[in-house]
Amino acid sequence: MTQTQTDTRNITLTQALNEAMREEMRKDERVFIMGEDIQRGVYGASGGLFEEFGGERVRDCPLSENAFMGAAVGAAAVGMRPIVESAFCFMWVAMDSLVSQASKMRYMFGGQVDLPIVYRSSMYYDGSMAAHHSDRSYPLFMHIPGFKVVFPSNAYDAKGLMKASIREDDPIIFCEDRTILGARAHVPEEEYTIPLGVADIKREGTDVTIVAIGGMVPRALAAAEALAAEGISAEVLDPRTLVPLDKAAILKSVAKTGRLVVVDMAHKTCSAASEIAAIVSMEGFWDLQAPIQRLGTVNVHIPFSPALEPLCYPTHLTIAEAVRVTLA
Repeated sequence: MTQTQTDTRNITLTQALNEAMREEMRKDERVFIMGEDIQRGVYGASGGLFEEFGGERVRDCPLSENAFMGAAVGAAAVGMRPIVESAFCFMWVAMDSLVSQASKMRYMFGGQVDLPIVYRSSMYYDGSMAAHHSDRSYPLFMHIPGFKVVFPSNAYDAKGLMKASIREDDPIIFCEDRTILGARAHVPEEEYTIPLGVADIKREGTDVTIVAIGGMVPRALAAAEALAAEGISAEVLDPRTLVPLDKAAILKSVAKTGRLVVVDMAHKTCSAASEIAAIVSMEGFWDLQAPIQRLGTVNVHIPFSPALEPLCYPTHLTIAEAVRVTLA
């Protein structure tokens, strides 16, 4: 099902995620939520999940990511379908459970076990959260076989991708950009899912392709709007999932426009943007009319200072300038 302009119900990305989880929990009693401080806040009175499903299926865990992310592996291995909430992107302290167990278990057991886990990775960058709370770890999980990596940029996609992720039998890293959680979009009440591995063109264009990830999509769209006033037609493509990655859609867009700008809020070195740029340089080289431009966060620890932190990230202004460079 695709989104249409006739939809009239606008909800936030947070509300869309809660709707997706509620609907899947009603359908399948094996689905439950576990993690940090989840019986209050968005899962409590304002979200209603704790009130509806109770403490057995909306389960608070101790402040030990390695413990509860590892417990999710055991729960999934015996038939449950956990959704794991870590509050922030605190994935590093759970890397043994994630990398040594979750990502490898199906392979190590010769395909005899399913591991249906959704690990929610919440990124609070660009809000004076300093270095620890501003991590954006998804490029690392792209590197690890066994994980699928999902990254919606709006409420409509978030609901469809979350429902599809919960139904997957592989572990999912479900990335949530906290800079856009309050952004509203048309989300129909009818049942729908969005298949993993299918990109979406958010704006058609002919002069340059902008591939933007997560919260960079609204910034890329703002840049495209500004560039249109200059007579530049920019196509904005949202991968929606990074593993599996819709290479065909990206290459098709670049073949049409001849130019590529990739925008990623992760650190520029070894980022998702780096992988996408490498793919296009190898498989779409003869379609390129100019060098690829790659934008990402500068390779520094994120400063606490609200004056300094915004200087680290791509903006609609730097995206527009990168497009101008490709057209020079």
